[in-house]
Amino acid sequence: MKEQLLEIGKKVVEKALSMGFDEAAVDVRSTDSLMVKFANSEPSVIQNWGSTEIGVYVTKNQRILGTSAPVSSLDDAYKILSNLYTMHTQLPQSMLYAPLPEPKKPDPLPGLVDKHLIDAINEPSNVSEAIVEAVNRYKIDSFAGMFQATHERRALVNSKGAELFEEGTFMKMYIRAFAGEGSGQWSLGSRKLKIKEVEHVAETAADFAFRSRVQEEVPPGRYNILLSPMVAGNFFNYIADMALAHSVLMGSSIFMNSKPGDKVAAEKLTIEDTPRNAELPGSTSFDDEGIPTYDKPIIEKGVLKTLLHNTKTAAKFGSQTTGNAGLIFPRLWSLTVHRGDYKFEELLSEMKNGLIVTNNWYTRLQNYVEGIFSTITRDAIFIVKNGEIVGAAKKMRIADSFPRLLQNIIALGDTQYDMYWWEVDTPTRTPYILVKDLGTSKHTA
Repeated sequence: MKEQLLEIGKKVVEKALSMGFDEAAVDVRSTDSLMVKFANSEPSVIQNWGSTEIGVYVTKNQRILGTSAPVSSLDDAYKILSNLYTMHTQLPQSMLYAPLPEPKKPDPLPGLVDKHLIDAINEPSNVSEAIVEAVNRYKIDSFAGMFQATHERRALVNSKGAELFEEGTFMKMYIRAFAGEGSGQWSLGSRKLKIKEVEHVAETAADFAFRSRVQEEVPPGRYNILLSPMVAGNFFNYIADMALAHSVLMGSSIFMNSKPGDKVAAEKLTIEDTPRNAELPGSTSFDDEGIPTYDKPIIEKGVLKTLLHNTKTAAKFGSQTTGNAGLIFPRLWSLTVHRGDYKFEELLSEMKNGLIVTNNWYTRLQNYVEGIFSTITRDAIFIVKNGEIVGAAKKMRIADSFPRLLQNIIALGDTQYDMYWWEVDTPTRTPYILVKDLGTSKHTA
């Protein structure tokens, strides 16, 4: 498979240059995947599929074009090139143009392939049974969810001489359970299949649902709020996206008026882009320009340390690439929020009075530069009084700003969880995070 994918990449690069493009980079990915969907407390759909997708980056007279699409033959790839060539005269020269960098040999990232996940792609019954059994340890009404496993092979070839290959597996899953008025959800993303971790996802969702089955209205206002890793993962995906250099250039970042070295968060917070963490999906030894990746802090002890660059944005900023090149723009790989030293019960004690928000969705920005956002809480919200959970609240919104949230972090849990689902699109390892005085408003359907 390695030689086959590299050969496809080389032929497409050669074709692009023969057509008249100045540069070309081709990313070829072959994947085998499984998805098990759960509905009405049982597996409802089991899908297996394989695909080959090609990403193409080309330049002509400092015009930049790129796209990605599934292909079934070299002819499909050549048609993509032909379409791009037809389009190139209609585009202006790019303000971000910089030549592809000279390739560098990355250090291989070991441990990306897990045999147990490959086995699960071929026979998922053990995983499905473990999920059903774990959820039903609790008195719930029903559950739904999804488990997905993927085996991916990736080749990168470009006109600068890069010929790189990487192989890996990953999984992502979420389970949502229902009991009375209550519901609960938990998720997981990993390079490895560990049944105990899969069961923990199911148990956590069921536990949240059971404990939130009777709910009460809580008036809007400012509360100390403990963000679960589901919610923290969602928020930090948005915040880290704003540290991508093109987000700053496009005016869609809270870091527009900040520079590395400025304090932007509470001292307790450190968040890193961690492509070298082989346990998280998204980890990789090289980026889409063939540059070796490395772990780097985005915010370190409350201080903005790094904007994330490819060679093009780095040239614009007078900086260096950080190994974060996507096909066109910089991208995140995976995120790690450093843990604190508070046990869960100690976080409640520190909170004294407030709310635990376990899940959210539909996060929307009203103003990107000021970071003003709102998000709808989803599933269990627990009411805390005098450091103890005393009940569950009905759905509401969190409405505040990301700069205020970052500055108001007062404690972090001592246990990290690996989140990956559709509201946490960049795999994120994070603890529970306690934030003081976050604004809430009434949810309206």
